[in-house]
Amino acid sequence: MISHFFAIFLFVGTTFAQAAAPTVEVWPEGKMPGKGANAPEAEVPRNDGFHRITNVSRPTLTLFPAQRKAGAAAAPAMIVCPGGGYGYTVIDKEGTEIAAWLNSAGISALVLKYRTPNNRAGALQDAQRALSLARERAAEWNVDPQRLGIIGFSAGGNLAAKASAPLEERSYPAIDAIDRQSCRPDFAVLVYPAYLDAPRDKVGAGHVAPDLNLKAKIPPTLIVHSEDDKTHVVGSKVYHAALDEAKVAHEFKLYPTGGHGYGLHCKGDARAWPDDTLKWLQKVLPTLGK
Repeated sequence: MISHFFAIFLFVGTTFAQAAAPTVEVWPEGKMPGKGANAPEAEVPRNDGFHRITNVSRPTLTLFPAQRKAGAAAAPAMIVCPGGGYGYTVIDKEGTEIAAWLNSAGISALVLKYRTPNNRAGALQDAQRALSLARERAAEWNVDPQRLGIIGFSAGGNLAAKASAPLEERSYPAIDAIDRQSCRPDFAVLVYPAYLDAPRDKVGAGHVAPDLNLKAKIPPTLIVHSEDDKTHVVGSKVYHAALDEAKVAHEFKLYPTGGHGYGLHCKGDARAWPDDTLKWLQKVLPTLGK
């Protein structure tokens, strides 16, 4: 079991020399919609050196600002959604490490610790609120509210997809002025996303999952996956085909090998994904890093 302070320490403790803004809570006290966890926040033990946080009832957002030249325009930014099967969030491998990589490309990062475990509705509310919160505090955080994207990994990729193609504009009633800001990302990157296709034991298997809305105003999207991720690659293929049919601007980077859950540590063909993603971002954000 970990204390709230230690959770924040894990959240902002990184291997790169980058000052982070204070971690902020996504919701004001007593105003969070939906439910929290039934147990205290804790770390899930593993032997690989990465930190997995579960039982999240107080979602947080931590800003890792990109360094900007004096007089430069506000930085593009991305909400970062770590994976973990909606059971936990791998807060460093698919969170703070991703923030460091984005910072190196001139993109500010806001790492989201969303509600777990098994709280998909709460996680989507957290992601949508995080997008609105980033826009509300854009001037303070020196980020461009019109170049605010989202990137997610595995279950976090599913979360990023649902924030990009929501069933309704906002999945909770507005609670304050922050919620007057848009909760739609301007672009999205889905890295080995999970759960994008309808369950195979349900009617409609082989189609897009029912919690994705292809009639939404879906922003430019990049899907990254590996052919040998047998469990989840089908969903990416289905979503890619559906975005094609819906004429949504997107790209699909499908690599022969890489598996699943690698973050920036891939040893297969998918190790090219960070460079390929930055090339895509440079097309979507032509002033990236300037």
